[in-house]
Amino acid sequence: MFTIGDFAQYGRVSARMLRHYDAIGLLRPARTDPVSGYRFYEAAQLARLNRIIALKDLGFSLQQVAAILAEELSAEELRGMLRLRQAELEAALTAAGARLAQVEARLRTIESEGRMSADDVVVKRTGTVLLAELRGVAASYGPEDIGPVITPLYAELCRLLETAGVTPAGPGLAYYEDVAGDAGAGDVAGAAANGEGGDGAVVVHAGLAVTSEALAKAGATYDGSTGLPGIPAATGLGFDVVTLPGLECAATVVHRGPMSRILPTAQNLAHWIDGNGYRSAGYARELYLECPPDQEKWVTEIQEPVVKA
Repeated sequence: MFTIGDFAQYGRVSARMLRHYDAIGLLRPARTDPVSGYRFYEAAQLARLNRIIALKDLGFSLQQVAAILAEELSAEELRGMLRLRQAELEAALTAAGARLAQVEARLRTIESEGRMSADDVVVKRTGTVLLAELRGVAASYGPEDIGPVITPLYAELCRLLETAGVTPAGPGLAYYEDVAGDAGAGDVAGAAANGEGGDGAVVVHAGLAVTSEALAKAGATYDGSTGLPGIPAATGLGFDVVTLPGLECAATVVHRGPMSRILPTAQNLAHWIDGNGYRSAGYARELYLECPPDQEKWVTEIQEPVVKA
């Protein structure tokens, strides 16, 4: 048997905690000296202590821990419960991290107001590009809603292209449009131009530049004549193909770092557009120039269609 001090040392807990567990009936000592009141524990009790600490560290109250242990769950049942709780905590941690990133982005926006140089923005025309793409719907145009949608889209698109043997011919390009609902194409375009896009949900297009030759070599059924804007041509390979027209006039700026911190760059671009006699003509496109594993080293060109105000 072990003294309470030794047992606490082996269990990596405090003697005070063991005394508390004894007081509430959660972990009784194997023997208590009737004269001195000293507590003694057996090595076999470490298993129960490990369960108590694991459940407690996963956020269960001591009352909940007692109820769980009273059911005498098997090791496999307990393992399943802990894995479920672990997944819940990981999801909460991810969500908290995303919220923290948004708070940081807002702070950066406030700190950088008015600091963007006119030299940072280039007004230019962009070229037409043939894109292999997948689409999804995000609840809003905010980075907190776009990120969870566009990331898996690109992962799946890369997988499909690799399976088909199609090597991208250029960087990724994402573009957005309002969810059409019951409106016609003309109505949707007009609504988007006036910022009246319904409930705020957007269609996310995650694309990678490809060539018609590469598609043909892969055995795609793509017919270039049908690859019109807004009318994807199925390839038979799990992804669509669109011929995305270039922008006649785009205010462009380079954003460095993860897209979760796009807000300061986007708002600085908005200040430039407003201050230089332009107005926005739709959602900005994102041309992913460099996307290494470290997102801090990402380089993205933001291309916002504009017209003279």
